[in-house]
Amino acid sequence: MSDRIPVTVLSGSLGAGKTTLLNHLLGAAGDRDIAVLVNDMGDVNVDAELIAEGSEVDVAGVTELSNGCICCELQDDLETAVVRLARDRSFDALVVESSGISEPAPVARLFTTESRVAAQYRVDALVTVLDTRRFLDAFGDDDVPTRQGTDADGRPLSDLLVEQVEVSNVVLLNKRDLCSDAELDRAADLVAALQPDATTIPTSFSAVDPDRLVGIDAFDASELATLPGWKRALADAGHGGHGEADHAHGEADHAHGEANHAHGEANHAHRHPDEVYGVSSFTYRRRRPFQPDRLAEALRSLPADVVRSKGTLWVAGSDQRQQVGQAGRSVRVTAQGPWIASRPSVERDMLRSNRPDLSWHDEHGDRETAYVVIGTDLETDSIVDRLDAALVTDEEWERVRAEDELSGVEEFPTTPGDEVVLREP
Repeated sequence: MSDRIPVTVLSGSLGAGKTTLLNHLLGAAGDRDIAVLVNDMGDVNVDAELIAEGSEVDVAGVTELSNGCICCELQDDLETAVVRLARDRSFDALVVESSGISEPAPVARLFTTESRVAAQYRVDALVTVLDTRRFLDAFGDDDVPTRQGTDADGRPLSDLLVEQVEVSNVVLLNKRDLCSDAELDRAADLVAALQPDATTIPTSFSAVDPDRLVGIDAFDASELATLPGWKRALADAGHGGHGEADHAHGEADHAHGEANHAHGEANHAHRHPDEVYGVSSFTYRRRRPFQPDRLAEALRSLPADVVRSKGTLWVAGSDQRQQVGQAGRSVRVTAQGPWIASRPSVERDMLRSNRPDLSWHDEHGDRETAYVVIGTDLETDSIVDRLDAALVTDEEWERVRAEDELSGVEEFPTTPGDEVVLREP
């Protein structure tokens, strides 16, 4: 075990119970000396004041970072604060509470890269606190009020909520007293779909044994926590013979009807092992591009039972790899840069030589759709049929090969890093 100070990074939406949890941890710490660093977006750090008032801990044990977010603009301040904290006092563990709109991964990364911080600290666990009722509402039916807002950048908070869960080692299903047993089971299974290796702990008023959150050595720095559910499903679908799968893709391209339907049956047969409460996943792969207008409509009309979906899309008429990210009602697409196959030959050959495991098709190169869908009681065949209907027809395919323009390309971003919102909560 390292002699560096263990760090628990605490995240969760506004009102989920993070401050209540910190007061509980400080009050129940026993012989363990816990230091706390609190981040708040306002110029007055309300959380720090509440912690200082609600605990018998010496106020010196609570460090404040205000008027900004520690996952981005306050990174330098965070580094300075934790180094100074280790220099000024002795303690057994540090808990960093990020603001309700912070991403935990960039915060954890500060403690894992080679720096003066990493020399003194190690990440012990990433912990997310959920308001379980609101978590279920965020991924409920269309007629359920979502009660969602947006962060400072205009991004739906449902996106951030999913990202906080996907990197977690431990998830507290807080406010369990407001949920039925069936709802708690469903919430736990949704968490398992988003992050299969996370431990879920139902709590009321964030009351949990500190030994289950602090000093548990649950963090794997090599992957910034283990792969989230959608990446794992994509990786699993990609294993087991890319060669045969790519050959089947090629056959489907030349016979879009029966061959493509059969290929769809093979692809969406991959399902998550933990389908306990109706949560499952499948991976949709195709080496035929989408017609832009029909794809945009298909993504906008994803059914309510799709909780999370993410992947790379091949859109006809665009040389950009389009990455789609959907969480609840939010659907966003980001341009990830050109396909390797669309680059100049010298650059293309160099990139291919550096990536020996790259799946490559003789005609299409690396162009391919690989899209993971996670949800509850999924109508898989219906979703696959909807996506298949958005692929280019044989006639449109000939136009694409002749480099004729197709309508709807403007629905998707054209510059690497740019983002287009297809649906908002």
